Amino acid sequence: MKWSLRLAAAKRDIWKSSQLQAMLADAGLVISAGKMSNLWAGQPVTIRLDDLDVICEVLGCEPNDLLVPEPEKARAQRTATAPSHAAVAGERPTFERRAGRTEPPL
Repeated sequence: MKWSLRLAAAKRDIWKSSQLQAMLADAGLVISAGKMSNLWAGQPVTIRLDDLDVICEVLGCEPNDLLVPEPEKARAQRTATAPSHAAVAGERPTFERRAGRTEPPL
């Protein structure tokens, strides 16, 4: 997913993160400067749905305006992490023995 808060804000003539931060605070969503910087300029790893509701209310937009799907990225990631050896019916799994003791869990 692509996070496009700056684009959604720009469509409503909001050009500074501090301006949006003040508007969100007026709506009851107080965001720290660090978190606001990440929302404005970065790609947040997570966002609370309650926060998303307030952001959409303040900007007069829908979640689809802020979160844009990128299916080609998901496909590329799937192929990059695909296992190199797929299991085949009728094949027996091979096990490797290791010499010595393993380390205890930490």
